[in-house]
Amino acid sequence: MRWFVIGTGSIGQRHCRNLAALGQDVLAWDPHEGRRGQAAAIAGVAVSSTCAEALGSRPDAVLICTPPAHHVDLAREALAAGAHVFVEKPIAPGSAEVPALIDEAARCGRLLAVGFNLRFLPSLRRVAALLDDKRVGRVLAVRSEFGGYLPDWRPDRDYRDNYAVSAALGGGILLDAIHELDYLGWLFGDAEEVSASAEHVSDLAGDTEDLAEVTVRFASGVLAQVHLDYLQRAYRRNLQVIGDSGAILWDYPTHAVTVHAADGARDVEDFRAADGEPNDMYLEEMRHFVRCLQGAERPLVDGREALRSLRLVEAAKRSSRERRWVRLG
Repeated sequence: MRWFVIGTGSIGQRHCRNLAALGQDVLAWDPHEGRRGQAAAIAGVAVSSTCAEALGSRPDAVLICTPPAHHVDLAREALAAGAHVFVEKPIAPGSAEVPALIDEAARCGRLLAVGFNLRFLPSLRRVAALLDDKRVGRVLAVRSEFGGYLPDWRPDRDYRDNYAVSAALGGGILLDAIHELDYLGWLFGDAEEVSASAEHVSDLAGDTEDLAEVTVRFASGVLAQVHLDYLQRAYRRNLQVIGDSGAILWDYPTHAVTVHAADGARDVEDFRAADGEPNDMYLEEMRHFVRCLQGAERPLVDGREALRSLRLVEAAKRSSRERRWVRLG
C-alpha cells in the first residue's frame, strides 16, 4: 500500500521508519526543509516537494503528524483525496470540528484512526485483563501520573521550538498527555464530571499549562485522580487501581504490574521483555492499522473514541478556568 506521512518531526519520522520496515511504500512531506531532509535520509522513504502533489498521487492512507492545530484541515484534505486517515493524538485541539470530520469519514467510507500508542503496550493490556477478571474486585479509586521535564524530552532539539509550549498550535500538558485520559476511558468507561486545576507554574517558556491536577468521577462510580506535568526531572508514568479486594500498580519505567491481594499476597509480573523497546508499541500500532486497511480489524481508537478523551480535556480546562466541577454530557 502507498502511505503519505504529513509532518516529519520526531513522531512522523518514527512512523516513516516503521512503515518502511513493514515493507510499505512511504512518501513524506514537511513544511520545514530540515525535517524533510531528515525524512529523506530514512531508507525506503521518498519525500514529496509539496503536500498537494503527494495527495494528488492518491495514497491509500495518510498519517497526520503535525501540530494538533492542523489536524482537522489536513484530515479533510486526505479524505477528499480518497485516503484512509490516521491522526496522531490528540485528534484536534478542540472538539467543535471533530463530529463533522467523523461524519465525513463515514460518508467517504474511509477509516479514521487516532494514534494512542499506549493501547498497544503489553503491560497496560495486562492491567485491562486483570480488571476484566475482577482480580481486585469492585474498583473504587484510581491514581494516574505522568511527568517529565519538557526540555529533556528531545535533547537534540530546543524545547521552545516544540508545539507543546504554544496554545495556538494545540500544546499544553493536558493535550500532550491525553494518553492518560484515553486509557482511563478505555479501562473505566465514560466520565461523568471533572474538577481540575491546570496552570503554568514554572519558568519554562510558552503560554500553555505545564501542571494539571485532575479529578474525574466516572459514570461507573470510580473516582480518579490524575497528575500531569512538564516539570519532573525524574520521568514518571504509573497507574494505581484501588479495589475493594486488592490493588493493581502499573509502572511503565520498570515495566512491572503488581497485584496486592486482600490477604496480603503480592504478585509482581515483569513485562520488560514483553514491552520491549519503546518503539515496539508504535510498530505494533502500525501493524494494527495495516490490518485495519486490509479489513481484518477495526481501529482500537477511532474518531469517536478520541473525541471522548478530547471532551474530557476541554471539561478539565473549563473547570480550571471557572474553579468548579464540570459535568460531561
